[in-house]
Amino acid sequence: MDAQYTIVIADDHPLFRNALFQSVHMAISGAILHEADSLASLIALLDKDPDIDLLLLDLKMPGADGMLGLIQLRNQYPDLPIVVISASEEPSVIRQVKSHGAFGFIPKSSDMRELMHSLNKVLGGDPCFPDGVDDFEETDSLHDKIASLTPQQYKVLHMLAEGLLNKQIAFELDVSEATIKAHMTAIFRKLGVKNRTQAVILLQQIDLNT
Repeated sequence: MDAQYTIVIADDHPLFRNALFQSVHMAISGAILHEADSLASLIALLDKDPDIDLLLLDLKMPGADGMLGLIQLRNQYPDLPIVVISASEEPSVIRQVKSHGAFGFIPKSSDMRELMHSLNKVLGGDPCFPDGVDDFEETDSLHDKIASLTPQQYKVLHMLAEGLLNKQIAFELDVSEATIKAHMTAIFRKLGVKNRTQAVILLQQIDLNT
């Protein structure tokens, strides 16, 4: 491709980030490439340069907390095409990435030919996910329930899973304890559970930290 694109590679592993940097540089002629190794540095970069054409996002960066980073970025930058690059290639992970608004999914095991094909497809305006993902039917609505949570509710749910008390969560998020209770009520309603134990068990049934 001869058009010039600005692409951000967000991954906390220097070796893989460098390898992906070289691969993208070879795949996209003349591309302007930026790198980020945490969610905080990524957001700072996106705020500084609003003309990013594509974000290649790893799910396991510091601050991202599994799918939380994708959810936050999708809400904060609704027009930014985000393609998740992950070593987790399970259909359930890919479906969840898709349900949270990613524009594509590229397995880290992809070879150069596959990477070039995926990048060209995405930059051409077409979503790109591995073949056959939509052929798998969900056995229940867990992913839809999780996807219905707001970023703040998602944070609260993960803090519940870490064993934090309402007061501790309120302190960490710099809100009142009453606000946390309101979030929990909404979380329980959306997940169809009655208490925090059931909510945590539900969360553990899907791998959000991959």
